[in-house]
Amino acid sequence: MRYLATLTALLAASPALAASGPFFSLGNTDFVVLLGFLLFIGVLFYFKVPGLIGAQLDKRAEGIKGELDEARALREEAQALLADYERQQKEVQEQADRIIRHAKQEATEAGEQAQEDLKASIARRLKAAEDQIASAEASAVREVRDEAIRVAIGAAKDVVAKKMTATDGNKLIDDAIAEVDAKMH
Repeated sequence: MRYLATLTALLAASPALAASGPFFSLGNTDFVVLLGFLLFIGVLFYFKVPGLIGAQLDKRAEGIKGELDEARALREEAQALLADYERQQKEVQEQADRIIRHAKQEATEAGEQAQEDLKASIARRLKAAEDQIASAEASAVREVRDEAIRVAIGAAKDVVAKKMTATDGNKLIDDAIAEVDAKMH
């Protein structure tokens, strides 16, 4: 196939058509160029350059094939890693959604508990305030009663002092001593 292509190229580019005078003479430059070209092609075939070029091309093709195989393997590995990361991302997203749902539920429960605690605290404070008010009222009533008793005692003292004679006073003292003696024994 290579030989046929070379022969066809030689015949198609025939220098005999372009030269003037006898073609097969060393004075014809076209003939000299043709001889130089044939000699060059002969040297290439003698040193098996087309075989070396073919071997180099085959070696290069094998290298490219190896690189393509390696690239396919890397691509498959990358696709496997991508699928793994996507699966992990999905799992992480599901876990995050579960955490958010749980946090919302806990927040709702904590809010309800806080409302209940607030109601209980308000009820305790109201009870404490009512107890303080009742205590203050009882204390005020006692103070008013004590003051009324002092005023009444003072007024009675003044009235008794004005109306009582020394004999009546001695008699009252004796009666009080007798009453205390009777209660003690």
